[in-house]
Amino acid sequence: MDNKIEQTIIGRSDKADFPEFGLKRINVKVDSGAYTSAIHCCRISLSDTNKLEVIFLDEADPNYTGKIHKFREYITKKVRSSNGMIEERFIVSTKIRFHEHLHDVNLSLTFRGDMRFPVLLGRRFLTKNHFIINPRLKDSLHKKLVKLNDNKL
Repeated sequence: MDNKIEQTIIGRSDKADFPEFGLKRINVKVDSGAYTSAIHCCRISLSDTNKLEVIFLDEADPNYTGKIHKFREYITKKVRSSNGMIEERFIVSTKIRFHEHLHDVNLSLTFRGDMRFPVLLGRRFLTKNHFIINPRLKDSLHKKLVKLNDNKL
């Protein structure tokens, strides 16, 4: 019996859905240098009852909804950002539809408005789900799905 783990080759960027947040076809950057995955938020605050209130993305993003998402369950963690500074961030758990499958993901909530990609998929997510990165590829699943939909017409 062969116990090989199926591995999926992905590119350096692609698109993903976050069904629990109502977000579809969000641009994601694959970053094996980052441990934790992150998502851009234009608002992150704690209510008087310690509920985390978040607005994902911002008005410049075509997928922006302006909807306030509330979380009772979250953790805080110290994270080293891309500029080397350590900051305390909120982490939430959700589902991500990535490469045709639904996966669990922990997302660090942060302001990424000055970044090209609103979502960063880190090493923890990539390793757990057996993804292998080919840096020559870009938007590989998105292109595949568009091609499949075009063939159905």
